[in-house]
Amino acid sequence: MSSTASGKSGTWRNWGGNVTVRPAREVTPASVDELAAAVRQAAEDGLKVKAVGSGHSFTAIAATDGVSIRPQLLTGIRNIDRKAMTVTVEAGTPLKRLNIALAREGLSLTNMGDIMEQTVSGATSTGTHGTGRESASLAAQITALELVTADGSVLTCSEKENPEVFAAARVGLGALGIVTAITFAVEPVFLLAAREEPMPLDRVLAEFDQLRTENEHFEFYWFPHTDNTNTKRNNRSAGPPQPVGQLAGWFEDEFLSNGVFHAAQLVGRAVPGAVPTIARISSTALSSRTYTDIPYKVFTSPRRVPFVEMEYAVPREALVDTLRELKAMVDRSGLRINFPVEVRTAPADDIALSTASARDSAYVAVHMFRGTPYQAYFTAAERIFTAHEGRPHWGKVHTRDADYFAEVYPRFGEFTALRDRLDPNRLFQNDYLRRVLGQ
Repeated sequence: MSSTASGKSGTWRNWGGNVTVRPAREVTPASVDELAAAVRQAAEDGLKVKAVGSGHSFTAIAATDGVSIRPQLLTGIRNIDRKAMTVTVEAGTPLKRLNIALAREGLSLTNMGDIMEQTVSGATSTGTHGTGRESASLAAQITALELVTADGSVLTCSEKENPEVFAAARVGLGALGIVTAITFAVEPVFLLAAREEPMPLDRVLAEFDQLRTENEHFEFYWFPHTDNTNTKRNNRSAGPPQPVGQLAGWFEDEFLSNGVFHAAQLVGRAVPGAVPTIARISSTALSSRTYTDIPYKVFTSPRRVPFVEMEYAVPREALVDTLRELKAMVDRSGLRINFPVEVRTAPADDIALSTASARDSAYVAVHMFRGTPYQAYFTAAERIFTAHEGRPHWGKVHTRDADYFAEVYPRFGEFTALRDRLDPNRLFQNDYLRRVLGQ
């Protein structure tokens, strides 16, 4: 299946396959004016409006039974300002297209997540991030935003223009308006040297602060039912470029990480008792490797094995305890977990509902193969994450509501007050926003 969401006969389904909805109508505007007109028309017809990107959220954040706005015609680079070192891009542009276009211009984002199928507006609106000592989230690299608000007007915001909107709308959950363009800070394209290396979990946890401090981008994957991890360190390099060879790349990334991994998932789903053995084999299959390439070829990788995911940001100092508790829970539970747990970090930022808002953060992501029951595992994991005042990724499975968010986000009230001002009649409301933001 391709990594964009699909629908048959007016039904829309997300990539994870866990959200299905039938909107009253779908609109694919070819310009900002057409989008604004569609918003005004929906308000007249008494219908709610949601924009939907590539459907990579596992939550129903983009679902609506009203008007579904598809931004696939609102794509491409609007403007490159080499003096200010910014690029303005249409909201429906897939990250992959942006990354390739920037590289062609000799430019790059500073940091990115590990996949690039999402649209720029979908990724930023849900707080998508990579891992980094100084930089992590895509939203924190935004310098200006354009959005269509509930009355159909086009609003631009930046640190200087409508700064209170800018403080919130970079991670706006689709609640403040429909983002039509984003301006990102960019820099001259650079090289990253990646070092991937297996390491025992106890050592990673014992040296976590050092590994995080000594590397610009550090992350690791822990394989449940084992004491094994695979670590990845990305640091800037003077070169020369040493990309992964085609054959080695195919073997590691396609055959092992996607092909064999997919087969292992199918076996594990059919025979749960085999999972611990599979985990031990999987966790030792990937050997150490180093390579040097331009950023998007190092940060991102193909994800062809379909899964469902929950991810929480915990305070960085709580990471080691959180992971030890997660391991103890899995060991004790009788659960069979066939997917590695991903751990990344982010510095504090100044965005109201960013998962790293005013707090140095560590991210712990748990996954299950699509079609495998995930509720018991996710419920137990969520209990651990919330005990550490964790903040869930807005686009991934969680059960939290507005009361909880008011406690873990110091600027939650600032966001909801702005929403009251920009969308008093809740044109952009849906069931998910009703739960996470309250009425």
